Amino acid sequence: MKEIKPGIEYTHKFVVSKNKTVPALYPESDEFVVMPNVFATGYLVGLIEWACIKAINPCINWPMEQTVGVHININHIAATPPGLEVTAKVRLVKIAGKRLFFEVEVHDEDGLISQGEHERAIIVKEKFDARMEEKLRNKRT
Repeated sequence: MKEIKPGIEYTHKFVVSKNKTVPALYPESDEFVVMPNVFATGYLVGLIEWACIKAINPCINWPMEQTVGVHININHIAATPPGLEVTAKVRLVKIAGKRLFFEVEVHDEDGLISQGEHERAIIVKEKFDARMEEKLRNKRT
């Protein structure tokens, strides 16, 4: 792992497509399918994770080292229809061992849609994958 210091910032832009709306989140669900065609909170979380990954990857030995989301605390205060661009701004504010703590804020073209905190953990992909394979083996027995 390379040296990581608080203060790292990253801005990630993304145009919301119809396949990132609430009905697309779980098309198997009759309840989701009839919901409004707006940017889904589940995809918003993914966008925040993506921005944090892009922020931190230059500071780790990627792809051997990666980060995984372990905690999210955000609001989703405004709806965004497909076709609008969203901008996620993330800032690394604290490091505790292999834990990384980010402040996050997301805007669409009309204003603030989300803010909060996200925590990620640095992993060694080979070790992580081995643990997941062991979990699957235990399930099969």
